[in-house]
Amino acid sequence: MIQERYLQAKEIYKNIGIDTDAALKTLDGISISMHCWQGDDVGGFENAGALTGGIQTTGNYPGKARNPEELMADIDRALSLIPGKHRLNLHAIYAFYDGEIVERDRLEPKHFDKWIEFAKTRGLGIDVNPTLFSHPLAADGLTLSHPDEKIRRFWIDHCKAMRKIGAYIGEQLGTTCLNNIWIPDGYKETPADRSGPRARLKDALDEILSVPYEKKYLVDSVESKVFGIGVESYTVGSHEFYMNYAAKNNVLCLLDNGHFHPTENVADKIPSMLLFADKVALHVTRGVRWDSDHVTSYNDELREIAKEIVLADPSRVLIGLDYFDASINRVAAWVQGMRNMQKALLAALLTPHDQLKAAQDAGDFTAMFVRAEEAKTYPMGDVWDYFCETHNVPLREAWFDEVRAYEKDVLAERK
Repeated sequence: MIQERYLQAKEIYKNIGIDTDAALKTLDGISISMHCWQGDDVGGFENAGALTGGIQTTGNYPGKARNPEELMADIDRALSLIPGKHRLNLHAIYAFYDGEIVERDRLEPKHFDKWIEFAKTRGLGIDVNPTLFSHPLAADGLTLSHPDEKIRRFWIDHCKAMRKIGAYIGEQLGTTCLNNIWIPDGYKETPADRSGPRARLKDALDEILSVPYEKKYLVDSVESKVFGIGVESYTVGSHEFYMNYAAKNNVLCLLDNGHFHPTENVADKIPSMLLFADKVALHVTRGVRWDSDHVTSYNDELREIAKEIVLADPSRVLIGLDYFDASINRVAAWVQGMRNMQKALLAALLTPHDQLKAAQDAGDFTAMFVRAEEAKTYPMGDVWDYFCETHNVPLREAWFDEVRAYEKDVLAERK
């Protein structure tokens, strides 16, 4: 039945110049970096205490992963319900400490060996992030821009350690590791000095990135934010700062679509950035009012982002997800978010872009509008079902039955 419906859909799409087999082949080659911190509410294994730096999770849904073994089991369960081969995104606080107390500026590659083993056996790539929040030396909301040189030194050394770890991971796995730097630095009140903190951040980044690594094993990105909780008036790492820094220093600019003003469209930024850079990195989330970390939804914003990824060439965009919702089943949050990202990419791959661009260039905006609207109700669902079936993952909402069973058998036992 699924194959029959797919063949019918294939013929329908063929009438508007779309090769569904080619679309699925392209989708199959797109790996999304799944963020480990959804599984335990950004807790990590460091046991540093409460979240700080504008990081918050809301909700107290039962079954949160409490240790590395539980987190890995939950990741396995989620990946088994998501079609395709993907990547895993790790924050520094998910290092394996093995009973030691290891400060973040002293982390070593060995602390991530178990993650490398986990990834190797599953055919996953790994990306990393230094963790510049939820630490006593980030208590006042400043890290790489801190006026205290000793505090700034700690965070510089931490970021340098994570770059070394990222390069090691990339070499061990034989795939490029993305190391992404985000800092919470900013001020609640309008600052007296906007330039000083940014000058300190620039100098810190210059030192962090001064150590060369092979690009085939490590690439670096910097991530902006328009504002945050407790830093409503001024963010040191603004988009303008990082966009210029990335362009000048040959690193990637990472766009998190929850880190901009609600009326800004990150989809519009992607083609602009790619006119001047070989690649761009994304953290995809769903912003709701002031909160940027809701589970990715198959909505207009996501579809527009996916459209620009497909038009630009998916190999030029590094896609990762970034949200942490503790109000619903955490495994379900992973699966739904990842599948929604894939659906949005598939919808873009099944859109007759050449026809629409030709209509635009000809000034025939009526045809452009009509064809784009009609394409929305073409049988994408049948193509998606076929894609899931070929990857031996449940179709449609059937995956949720397996999550419910996992919740009953495993998650409910975590007290």
